[in-house]
Amino acid sequence: MNKFETVKGRTIPMNRADVDTDQIISKEFLKRIERTGFGPYAFDEWKKDPDFVLNNPEFKGAPIMVTGPNFGCGSSREHAPWALEDMGLKAIISPSFADIFRNNSAKIGLLTVVLPQDDCDYLIARSEELPASELVVDLASQTVATSDGSWSRHFDIDPFVKHCLLNGLDDIGLTLLEEGKITSYEQTRSTLYPSTAALA
Repeated sequence: MNKFETVKGRTIPMNRADVDTDQIISKEFLKRIERTGFGPYAFDEWKKDPDFVLNNPEFKGAPIMVTGPNFGCGSSREHAPWALEDMGLKAIISPSFADIFRNNSAKIGLLTVVLPQDDCDYLIARSEELPASELVVDLASQTVATSDGSWSRHFDIDPFVKHCLLNGLDDIGLTLLEEGKITSYEQTRSTLYPSTAALA
């Protein structure tokens, strides 16, 4: 996965609580065999409402979303963060996330930021009033700030997750860090057991 860098951009104000994974990407779109291409189908049912926030062209391509509590609840489908990433999101800010959704997001480089409800309410109202306004999400310093610097908040994140995001390390990347040790082990392991070495 790509390394997470500072994200600066407009913010989608998703002023809803308990947004579940079936609402993010409905089950009828899970037949695809690729991990990409889910973005156009994100929030498909809600998009039928012409007043739904993602139908507002001012938020098209915005890399940040601010939403209500318990985002990503429901089933554990990995397709939900895939769809959000595919629609261009780099960071989601919420008072709370479902644990599985948060873990699945971290594994693809999608940052989940927890801020208090009051801060999320402020950012949602700000984006609704000023759609062109921008936020800056800086993982290295663990801060969310307005682009003019007039408002800033610190957020907590697990140090291991932060390390993986900053260095672009998914599960495969973490395994490849030990490639030398794995190769050495394969060369010296007992021949009593089947070989796991890749065929030439």
